Amino acid sequence: MEKFVKIINDEEFNSKIENGSGIAVVDFFATWCGPCKMLAPVFEEAAKDVGNKASFSKVDIDQCLELARKYGVSTVPTVMIFKDGKPVDKMVGFMPKQQIIEKINSNF
Repeated sequence: MEKFVKIINDEEFNSKIENGSGIAVVDFFATWCGPCKMLAPVFEEAAKDVGNKASFSKVDIDQCLELARKYGVSTVPTVMIFKDGKPVDKMVGFMPKQQIIEKINSNF
């Protein structure tokens, strides 16, 4: 199965998200987090459904601590929506796919 979501590091975050254009959806997660594991397939499905309208990435907060701090991520999973490099929306905790898609659509 093709993966629609890529785990990115600090440098990729800087070039793809902060310096990117359009809508970017980022899942801040941790490998040890139960709700994060539950969200992973839902996030993947949302990425597939939304297609090219937005880019989807994941950031491991244990690997990118400074990034998590910079964006005030204290609870995982936290899904943030960026528009043209600026954070415009934030969802904390597990959420259904439809809720993620509705948040994305409300930011176009």
